[in-house]
Amino acid sequence: MRRLPPLLRRAWFSLNQSFRQRILPFGLTPDQYTILRWLAEGSSKGLTQSEITQRMASDANTITAIVRRMEAAGLVKRSPHETDGRAKRVQILSPGRNIFQKAHGQALKLQHDVLASLTPAESELFLELLERVADACSGEAATKSRSPGTQEGEV
Repeated sequence: MRRLPPLLRRAWFSLNQSFRQRILPFGLTPDQYTILRWLAEGSSKGLTQSEITQRMASDANTITAIVRRMEAAGLVKRSPHETDGRAKRVQILSPGRNIFQKAHGQALKLQHDVLASLTPAESELFLELLERVADACSGEAATKSRSPGTQEGEV
C-alpha cells in the first residue's frame, strides 16, 4: 500500500542528499542555498531573520546560527531593522549572489534530471498536485494539533 508520509520522506531525503552533493563544491548547504535564493530573488532590502525563520519552517536559533555562518563567510550582511529595534535585516552580498548563481545552475539541472522521469505534461501536473498537497499539509499543521494517540508521521 502506498502511504504519503514514507513516499514524501523518501523523495525529500533523496533529493536533498543529491542536491547537497551537487552544491558541495560551492561550500553551501541546502539551507544556505535556500536562504541565498530568497535573498537573490527578493527585494534589495532583504528579509528579516524572522521572515527567513518562517519560510524555512525552522526555529529562530537555527536560522541565527546559519545566517551568522553565512555572514562570517561574506555571503550576507545583517543590519538592524529600520523600524524594529529587535529585528535584524539580512541582505545578500555580491559574493553570495555569485555563489548562488553558480549553485542555481546545479539546482536547475537536478530538477530537470529528476523530472525527466516524467513526460512534460506529467511534470507540470505533478508539480501542480504536489503544490496542492503541500498547501493542504500546511493548512492542517496550522489549524489542527496532533491527537494524543497519533504518532508523528503516522497516516
